[in-house]
Amino acid sequence: MSFFARFAQNRGALVGLIILLLIIVMAILAPLLFPESPWRMVQRPFLPPLSQDGFLLGTDTMGRNVAAGLMHGAWVSLLIGLVSTSVALLIGVPLGAIAGYYGGLIDDVLMRFTEFFQTIPNFALAIVLVAIMQPSITSIVLAIALVSWPPVARLVRAEFMSLRHREYVEAARLVGQTNSTIILRQILPNTLSPIIVLASLMVATAILLESALSFLGLGDPNVMSWGYMIGAARTVIRQAWWLSFFPGVAILLTVLALNLVGEGLDDALNPKLSRER
Repeated sequence: MSFFARFAQNRGALVGLIILLLIIVMAILAPLLFPESPWRMVQRPFLPPLSQDGFLLGTDTMGRNVAAGLMHGAWVSLLIGLVSTSVALLIGVPLGAIAGYYGGLIDDVLMRFTEFFQTIPNFALAIVLVAIMQPSITSIVLAIALVSWPPVARLVRAEFMSLRHREYVEAARLVGQTNSTIILRQILPNTLSPIIVLASLMVATAILLESALSFLGLGDPNVMSWGYMIGAARTVIRQAWWLSFFPGVAILLTVLALNLVGEGLDDALNPKLSRER
């Protein structure tokens, strides 16, 4: 059975994929449907959704179009989630591979370094890093990546430790392949399945972290994000419920979709474990 057939067997994963594709399309179409800045005041404040003025999701406390902010915020959230996860993988995968392959003193040093980052709460460390570097897209991405890479390193280390003594690795050593060649061509390709699954979940976590940082006022002041929209509306939640409801639902659906897709990837890439479950 092919990968796509195994993935399609998980109905939840298909639902998550459809939701995720819709959010991606929404982010792509945002500049076309709302070419003007989402910060622009377009009408009087606190217009409710489905009002007669033509604003589908109403306006916020400053008279800005909520629908425009929601669609432009999708691009920001997805971008931060994908880029920060990629940076975390670039840090965690090499460290985990080296620690798991060589073992001994190298493993001890790298794992103690990894555990140092794990002793600090992720959200607290992200707040400190963004505050030090000044709130911006770059600082948020770096902060999320720096708090997200330890689980990747530990996962890759465990996979390398279980694979480094397999027959095909010993055969590669006997024919004279270098350690770097064995790591990159023999062992690493066999660890991609759990890494891909973990990466899909990390994107969801990164989106939540970015939303929490923006909610606290540590988001990039030059871009609209879902977290900023919720944070700006928290003082008027009784007066204008829709200002925090719609971006909150967007975050919920995005994170849920990524988790469902991650579960489907796990079933498709590890069919033996799926059958056992």
